[in-house]
Amino acid sequence: MSRIGNKLVEIPAGVTVTQDGNTVTVKGAKGELTQTFSDLITMNIEGNIATFSRANEEKFTKSLHGTSRALFSNMVVGVSEGFKKELDLVGVGYRAQLQGNKLVLNVGYSHPVEFVPEDGVTVEVPSNTKIIISGYNKERVGALAANVRAVRPPEPYKGKGIKYSNEIIRRKEGKTGK
Repeated sequence: MSRIGNKLVEIPAGVTVTQDGNTVTVKGAKGELTQTFSDLITMNIEGNIATFSRANEEKFTKSLHGTSRALFSNMVVGVSEGFKKELDLVGVGYRAQLQGNKLVLNVGYSHPVEFVPEDGVTVEVPSNTKIIISGYNKERVGALAANVRAVRPPEPYKGKGIKYSNEIIRRKEGKTGK
């Protein structure tokens, strides 16, 4: 029994879904996404509700059932509302800036680290210690945020590094703690 796969996906007004065999295209105000699903999963659209069903009860098919529903739901939410990740830079001298559409990070290395966002992903730097990555494709937004964070992950002793805004860093006691 897949609890996620059995949930209904509500399609909001302003979002159009076209299905061509196993390929589904979702268009909305923010953009357009296309995904090809497995033959083992059947998608039915009635009005503004989408349901997913599976062909058999094998373990692999059950895992595809929930995954397909989640991917479609993320497509619908992405083209209607969009996704956003916020990052904070913690550390003396750590700063971020935009040069054109390129994100430039100075985080303690001898050289600046540069990122060029893909199409459909926008980067904002409201202050030199805050980065906001947004877009309609959840996979691309999350990947860019993870790559930026991987440049200097937060360390547990002083908390320096690049962290998600809602991330909690477990702090460790230093050598002189006893």
